[in-house]
Amino acid sequence: MKRFLFPVLMAASALPAVAADVGVSVNVGQPGFYGRIDIGNAPRPQVIYAQPIVVREVRVAQAPQPLYLRVPPGHAQKWSKHCDKYDACGRPVYFVKDDWYQNVYAPHYRQSHGHPSEKGHGNGKGKGKSKDK
Repeated sequence: MKRFLFPVLMAASALPAVAADVGVSVNVGQPGFYGRIDIGNAPRPQVIYAQPIVVREVRVAQAPQPLYLRVPPGHAQKWSKHCDKYDACGRPVYFVKDDWYQNVYAPHYRQSHGHPSEKGHGNGKGKGKSKDK
């Protein structure tokens, strides 16, 4: 067994270049997230355009429900170029405003999904000790 295990471990250790290609994961509620937003019981979204945008009409018995998306600046303006990335070309899409996402939706999402508040985690300029003690 040791004769077999050693070559396998050596081969695995020879792959650091492949393992070094690490992606960054950004979740809903975080500033860098772009994609579908589940409104649920969140406050009513502020949208960029009053009417939903549809790139390709899809013939179905029942019209698909609209999606609410947060997209990078410029994607909404050239939606036909970017809709495939979001699997949303045949769906009516509302683009939410970035201010609404950051100031209303993200805090609501973090609170309702049990994410800790960002306050008090070393982002301030305090010295870490209180003078009251």
